[in-house]
Amino acid sequence: MADHYQNNIYHQGGGDSYGSYGEGGGPDGYGYQADYPPQEEDAASDVTEGHDDEDQMYEGEYQGIPHPDDVKAAQRAARAKSREGGSAASELEELSEQYEDIMQDCGHGRFQWMLFMVLGLALMADGVECYVVAFALPSAEKDLCLSNAEKGMLGLVVFLSMMVGAFVWGGLADKTGRRHCLILALAINCIFAFMSSFAEGYGFFLFFRLLSGIGIGGTVPIVYSYFSEFLQMDKRGEHLSWLCMFWMIGGIYASFTAWGIIPRYGWGFSMGTELQFHSWRIFVIIAALPAITSLVGLTFMPESPRFLLEHAKHDEAWMILKQVHDTNWRAKGKPEKVFTVTHIKAPKIAEDELIEIQSGTGTPVQRWAVRTLTLCKLVLRNMASLLSAELRFATLFMAIIWFCMAFSYYGLSVWFPDMIKHLQYEEYETKVKTFHREQVVDFKFDFPLKNQIHKEGEYKRDTFIGIEMKSVKFEDSLFDNCTFEDIRSTDTVFENCTIRSTVFYNTDLWEEKFIDCRMENTTFEHSKQGCHLDSVEENDVLIYLVSFLGSLAVLPGNIISALFVEKIGRVKIIGGSMLISAGCSFFLFLSFSQSAIIALQCMFCSVSAAAWNGIEVVTVELYPTSKRATAFGVLNALCKLAAILGSSIFASFVGITKAVPILLSFTALVCGGLVALKLPDTRQKILQ
Repeated sequence: MADHYQNNIYHQGGGDSYGSYGEGGGPDGYGYQADYPPQEEDAASDVTEGHDDEDQMYEGEYQGIPHPDDVKAAQRAARAKSREGGSAASELEELSEQYEDIMQDCGHGRFQWMLFMVLGLALMADGVECYVVAFALPSAEKDLCLSNAEKGMLGLVVFLSMMVGAFVWGGLADKTGRRHCLILALAINCIFAFMSSFAEGYGFFLFFRLLSGIGIGGTVPIVYSYFSEFLQMDKRGEHLSWLCMFWMIGGIYASFTAWGIIPRYGWGFSMGTELQFHSWRIFVIIAALPAITSLVGLTFMPESPRFLLEHAKHDEAWMILKQVHDTNWRAKGKPEKVFTVTHIKAPKIAEDELIEIQSGTGTPVQRWAVRTLTLCKLVLRNMASLLSAELRFATLFMAIIWFCMAFSYYGLSVWFPDMIKHLQYEEYETKVKTFHREQVVDFKFDFPLKNQIHKEGEYKRDTFIGIEMKSVKFEDSLFDNCTFEDIRSTDTVFENCTIRSTVFYNTDLWEEKFIDCRMENTTFEHSKQGCHLDSVEENDVLIYLVSFLGSLAVLPGNIISALFVEKIGRVKIIGGSMLISAGCSFFLFLSFSQSAIIALQCMFCSVSAAAWNGIEVVTVELYPTSKRATAFGVLNALCKLAAILGSSIFASFVGITKAVPILLSFTALVCGGLVALKLPDTRQKILQ
């Protein structure tokens, strides 16, 4: 195939079928111009006035510390020597080394920090998505009349949709572009998250959250791949670890806003007679703000130049790299620094070119169908290549590590709050009041009835008006000529009772709350239809606090991993963190109180955070650019599958036994940690 870029205006001679950047080239054949061209006197900036180059002395010279520029030059010389002594490097290997040198000359500065914030907000949106449904559900279940099965399906659909999103968007990002796919994914998330806040029925709410999750599921694999391709080798591990902190910030943001908004029912409003826009709906909208902000910021960010070079888009990549270079050096007060790259080697990718019908042939639908079919084939082929000979073991090891870590982490993340609820329920049951054979005649109940059991009682000509019944049970009792009016009930049942000449007016006591009861001359008038969110409904604020503290506890692990990931190494960070987390899981046998569970959750989250950071950094570095987002998407989808299994299995043992969840988490973490220690060290590895 002819090179479409052979007439590139930046090309300066040479007869190669692919370009080289730099003018001329050294004796090693490596076309790179290391020294900047001399500047005219007028070109010097005000910052350099009054300073002679000879007077400027590197501070570390007296201590024998080499200058950073000398270190970079030595690294380039070593790579050039290795190419001379070894076999001929492939085009991709040459591109990787050249790109690393360019990024070192561009430096790390303002551009990377702007991109860091934009992509961090996208990652924050992913963290928020994991909590939105869980926090809104206690209120939404009353507003949408949800059964236990429907609540379980809502919790399941969050991870299921994110699993599909990671799988799809990761594959597409390697073929159509990181920025393009991330914008589409965030747009889908924002649109359907907003629509879900107005959903009146369970079906619409489930559908909108499903599509919202598919959108946000693409952020993690794309964000890490995208950001890593703007980082030089010695900055990559540290700054990717700092980026991981935004997922923690997302959990804090979701917990804090839920805590501050959902219990404030007065914040809601009505839209006509049908839609009651309660505070949980406002929370759903507020939770989408990080995604919206990131989406706006991405419109000002460029595509990854590394991706563009993989797809032979030389001119676009050159312009973006020049933008990165100029932005950073101007911010450092050195605008006289000139971007000296003229052309960059790029591989041929004829086999990956999308097949299209000529614009003059076929219908628009046919052309779209051909492009879509070709794209799907390329994505699936790319996924299959993850099991090729050179990547097979890396993929297998990373799949085991991702699965074991996610299974334990998400399983325990569900187990901790469920155990707190179980302890609260046990404590509540110990305070239950039981009344035997009470006889109440001509009495007016105008006070709440809570946590009570009434057995074999007789109630004659009594009135129950404007009260709340919570966790009340009447067994084998008689109600004769009584009146129930304006009653709100929660977990209230009548079992094997006789109800005679009694009127139920404007209550939510429906047929399912009368079990094996005999009705004689009983009437139900103006019964409350549907479900209602009451202004006095209690919310478990402690659950918000638990999630808030659990997210905040991740901070120490994030800081430690970011500071030491380059010194200790990714492999030791992952293996050590997972093995220490396994040891921490045995302390869960001491979870006898709510405060103990909260403390143990914070300890576990803090230790395991370092493993997550290391896993994500290594995943980026193990795979070449053409497969990086695809591999990350597949592994992240496997992570969500493990989260579904872990949360389901661990939750089923709450109130039954602690041993099974503890042993499962311990076994998974030990297996994952030992496998992690077998991974190669990627600290000095150039992104392929």
